[in-house]
Amino acid sequence: MIIELLCDSTANVDRTLKKNLYQSRFHTPEYFWFSPETLEFVGFELVGNQYQEIVPNSQGWRWSQVLNLYLGIHENKLRYFTAGGDLVPTPEEAAFIAQQQAQQAQQQAQQATARANDAELLLQQERERSQRLAEQLRSLGIEPDKLTEPDKTQD
Repeated sequence: MIIELLCDSTANVDRTLKKNLYQSRFHTPEYFWFSPETLEFVGFELVGNQYQEIVPNSQGWRWSQVLNLYLGIHENKLRYFTAGGDLVPTPEEAAFIAQQQAQQAQQQAQQATARANDAELLLQQERERSQRLAEQLRSLGIEPDKLTEPDKTQD
């Protein structure tokens, strides 16, 4: 597969001589060209020994059997799209997304740690409160460990 980026000085050669060379001599299964200046975008697939234009879908994307992806123009750039129509991120975009996900995971971990610390503090406060209540009961001559619930069957 070849993707040719067209420029004014080589566009005619790319559309004719190179297209014929890739078709007849190299038998390149797919040949695309794209002009970043004019946004001209065309794709061909080798059928037998001749290139046939790959018909664009309703979005103007062209399917590549070689890549198993669509190629199309997005924000004035040639981009890849999945069969489901999702934009395939560039390596830079993928790195940015991964960085954002890592930051979110870190924030969630910090929040979970803060909640765990709060729960531990509440538990410690309840232990201290329980100990104070036990000491008050002992000062009244009541042994907290010997306390039982009243028998509810006598009501």
